[in-house]
Amino acid sequence: MDMIGSDSIGIIPSGSVYIRNRDIEFPFRPDSDFYYLTAYPEPEAVAVLIPDRTDGEFILFCRESDAKMETWHGRRSGLQGAMDIYDADDAFPIEDIDDILPGLIEGHERIFYNMGSDQSFDQRVMAWVKQIREQSRAGLVAPDEFISLNHFLHDMRLYKSKLEIKLMRKAAKISSKAHERAMRSCKPGMHEYQIEAELMHEFIRNGARAPAYPSIVGSGANSCILHYTENQDEINDGDLLLIDAGAEYQGYASDVTRTFPASGRFSKAQRQAYDLVLAAQLAAIEEVKPGNHWNDPHDAAVKVLTEGMVALGILKGDPKKLIKDKGYIKYYMHRTGHWIGMDVHDVGDYKLDGEWRMLEPGMVMTVEPGLYMPAGSPGLSKKWWNIGIRIEDDVLVTKGGYEVLSRDAVKQADEIEKIMTNVA
Repeated sequence: MDMIGSDSIGIIPSGSVYIRNRDIEFPFRPDSDFYYLTAYPEPEAVAVLIPDRTDGEFILFCRESDAKMETWHGRRSGLQGAMDIYDADDAFPIEDIDDILPGLIEGHERIFYNMGSDQSFDQRVMAWVKQIREQSRAGLVAPDEFISLNHFLHDMRLYKSKLEIKLMRKAAKISSKAHERAMRSCKPGMHEYQIEAELMHEFIRNGARAPAYPSIVGSGANSCILHYTENQDEINDGDLLLIDAGAEYQGYASDVTRTFPASGRFSKAQRQAYDLVLAAQLAAIEEVKPGNHWNDPHDAAVKVLTEGMVALGILKGDPKKLIKDKGYIKYYMHRTGHWIGMDVHDVGDYKLDGEWRMLEPGMVMTVEPGLYMPAGSPGLSKKWWNIGIRIEDDVLVTKGGYEVLSRDAVKQADEIEKIMTNVA
């Protein structure tokens, strides 16, 4: 509110409930910006910020308590709960928003609202402003400027507080347990969805009621599909299994990827490729520290991967030229990471004034290099076919360097084989 100023009003809706099929709804999850500011978990709510308002700066429009509806659909905080539990200065029934909010908007020069996320709510906001403009002869003053909240709010969300980091550590710890459970459970002949079930079991039993994103469980050829989510095929002896899965805990995401052999033992080619990706990841993580730029971990991973692919005969040519010409993209086609927080692909600019952003304490990012070598790739030796590997961790930038939040998820090849073959 200090940043938007007393001549402005901020409007942040909680997000919509969506129908899954017929009259069944998807589980509701609030919009991350709304939830970041309010912690209010219920649907049908709108937060209104009015700096320097004498009768209260933070107003919440929400559902009223309703004994009959609560019997059918669960408890509501109600208007009093909005103030007592969520610290709203005032609360009004969501049904009254069309009558009350235009009066709160009137007299302010600008509205801070993220236009374009919800078309139906965009239309309501415009209707409120139009309603005020139509009464200009009566002396009412309508805002003449719309500004996105993203510039202020998303920069705030990029820097995690101690509490946020604590929650993200917990989410990563739960995910690490789930990946180890998957390793211990996996046997050739199982189906990918059975491994997904093991992940979900570990998430939920530890208090993470949902994954942060649809889990990727890809075996064999499916490991070479970056966003494979069908998770339906049988896992064959000799396959690698790539699992990209993270728990969401109290609104905060984790994002962890591990790759391991379904049989419990890497083949020679699989081990060579795996060790290369791990070396690239470790090199990239070392570049996560204050003063370095966002792209430094990616550059480090690309260098190790390209040089390694040339040494293994996967690529041919001079590594420096291959890097310059992006020849590595044939087998490594994505970036080495992204911001992570309340959203798995979290908010925050990657560049400022056209330059890669400098890393600072409190930022959390993923580091996830990979290699993907599908069968039949021109010029690729058959021994590399259907080897898809990605290794991903969540990494916090600290004052002295970095902290790997997902460090409990084993990733050394020898450790993976010990877990999978039950070797003490």
